[in-house]
Amino acid sequence: MTAATLHWFGRTSGSTRDERERNLRGDDLVLRPTLVTDHAITIDAPRERVWPWLVQMGWHRGGWYTARWVDQLLFPANWPSAGEIVPELQHLAVGDFVPDGPPDSECGFTVTALEPARRLVLFSRTHLPPSWAERFDARMEWSWTFALDDIDGASRLLVRSRARIEPAWVGALYWLAAPADFVMATQMLRGIKHRAEH
Repeated sequence: MTAATLHWFGRTSGSTRDERERNLRGDDLVLRPTLVTDHAITIDAPRERVWPWLVQMGWHRGGWYTARWVDQLLFPANWPSAGEIVPELQHLAVGDFVPDGPPDSECGFTVTALEPARRLVLFSRTHLPPSWAERFDARMEWSWTFALDDIDGASRLLVRSRARIEPAWVGALYWLAAPADFVMATQMLRGIKHRAEH
C-alpha cells in the first residue's frame, strides 16, 4: 500500500463523499484547517443507545474505546475504556472540560455544542506541549464533531476532526501522522459500535 493510499485512508476511512462534503456544526471553529479527517460507521442500534457512549468519553472517564493493547502502547497511564454505561458520567453540558491527558498536562477539550442523540462538538487549544508555544510559537486549534443520524433503522456516526497548526513545519508533522489516525479512529468507531450493539 502506497504512502498516498495510507494517507487517504487516514483522512477518510468509512466515510462517503457526501458525508465529507456535508457542513457540520463545529466546522466554523477552525478556519483554513491544516488537516480535515472524516471517519464514519453504521451502528445497528438507535441513536439514543449510541449517545451515552459518546457523552462519557475522555481520559479517566469512559476512555476512547480503543483496544486495550492500543491504550497500553500509546496511553499506558489511562484507565481501560469503559465496557458499560457509567451513570455519573452522563451529565455533560456545554462549557464542560473533557480531559485528554493527565491533570497536570491540562490537555483536553471544551464542549462547545451538544444536541442529545444528535451532535457533540469538542474544541481544544491544548494539544501541543506548552513548551512548544514558548520555543517555537506553535499553536493548534482542533475541533472534533460527532454527528449521529438515522439510517434504515440504525445509526450512522460521522466523526470529523479539523485542525489548524502553526507554524507550517509543525502542521506538516501532524499532516504526516494522518495514517496513524486511521488506526485510532477505526479502533474508536469499532469500539463504540460493539458497545452500542451489545
